[in-house]
Amino acid sequence: MSGSKQKSSNQSGGDRYIYREFGGSDNTDAFERGVPDLPPNQQNIRVEASSKGRKGKTVTIIRGFQSSPEKLNDLLKKLKTQCGAGGTIKDNEIEIQGDHKQKIVQYLIQLGYKAKPSGG
Repeated sequence: MSGSKQKSSNQSGGDRYIYREFGGSDNTDAFERGVPDLPPNQQNIRVEASSKGRKGKTVTIIRGFQSSPEKLNDLLKKLKTQCGAGGTIKDNEIEIQGDHKQKIVQYLIQLGYKAKPSGG
């Protein structure tokens, strides 16, 4: 007698459930987080210049967006063109390379956002 146990394999080929509460359809859409897509005049945007964790390089961080990823990508492209710098989106925040705080605040106000400078 050996002390090993063998797992039984599913030979019928289909998905077998002993108990399933909510039917047999795939509900992955129900678990995705919905992003509220507010108009620009209802969003409170904060713009701050930071150099923490970036080896002394200054980055302008824009927070407070409640928009879809497609709109954020479009806004990122406009801001990068306006500032003449690179940038990215991280955790629903836009980061633009360099200290462009005043220029970005003025541009966001022109686009209809409620933007304020934050930090020192």
